[in-house]
Amino acid sequence: MTKIDWKRKLSSRKLWAAVAGIVTGLAMVFGLDEGTISSVAGAVVSVASVVAYIITEGKVDAEGVKNAVEGVQDAVEKVQGTSAAVMKSAAVFDAGRVNVEEAAE
Repeated sequence: MTKIDWKRKLSSRKLWAAVAGIVTGLAMVFGLDEGTISSVAGAVVSVASVVAYIITEGKVDAEGVKNAVEGVQDAVEKVQGTSAAVMKSAAVFDAGRVNVEEAAE
């Protein structure tokens, strides 16, 4: 069984156009005047546009944060790798210095 992606479904303009169509049809069935029908349909489409925009921008922002975190993690790994190489070089240097000092005595 697949999981339904409600964010994607609710941000679909097609869904909200269908909802506006259903609401308009029901309003006509119940005898509401054309001005009310137009107002309700316009409100549904407007709200749907705002919701779709907010969800889309949220996804874009989340992707940007994800990329920034990955960049920081890569930088940390590079710094850790560099410090390991520096520590190894320092150990080799110290070992060489000990051998030179022992030879001098």
